[in-house]
Amino acid sequence: MTLLVATTNRGKLGEILPLLADLPIEIRTLDDYPSIVPPDETGSTFAENAQQKARFYANRTGTLAVAEDSGLEIDALGGVPGVHSARFGGDTTYPEKFALIEERLRHMPDADRAARFVCALAVADDNRIVFEARGTVEGIIVPEPRGAGGFGYDPIFYYPPFGRTLAEAADRKSSVSHRGQAFRQLRQYLQGLGARDQGPLKRVIKN
Repeated sequence: MTLLVATTNRGKLGEILPLLADLPIEIRTLDDYPSIVPPDETGSTFAENAQQKARFYANRTGTLAVAEDSGLEIDALGGVPGVHSARFGGDTTYPEKFALIEERLRHMPDADRAARFVCALAVADDNRIVFEARGTVEGIIVPEPRGAGGFGYDPIFYYPPFGRTLAEAADRKSSVSHRGQAFRQLRQYLQGLGARDQGPLKRVIKN
């Protein structure tokens, strides 16, 4: 009755763990496995990276593992930074990444600032992917960062229904975010298996 949430990102854990609260599962994080060295992310898509990480951690720990890969896609830049969102611009801070993005957009006449956050989630049992989910949220890249909440690219991601960036609306972010969408799907899946007491996760989820 254990699920490993396989991320070391504190911002992500802060969003994920409340979404899985009150399930009949013991939730573990990578803090419980300090000797495991994270794998390289070599996938060409968010889904491939999530699958690779889920399988890797399930094999290393012998427990059910959920991993996600997420990032920002900007239409005018052909989807960049995409799967390289965390590594965009090399070893730079997020304010430096914001400046690099704005420089590229500023030099593109009539650049389309439409963008989206994408989250792909995968759950592995041994070497088998038993569940996948995807979440996206559409927005617009603003020229200057706004807001002190959230993390990552949230300060430059304007969400029109809120009339503010996700960093300015951090208290409401999970209700619409890409990660919130994906992990709510996972929660529903786990609850369904618990109610039916059958399926590939029968040994983990029980009434």
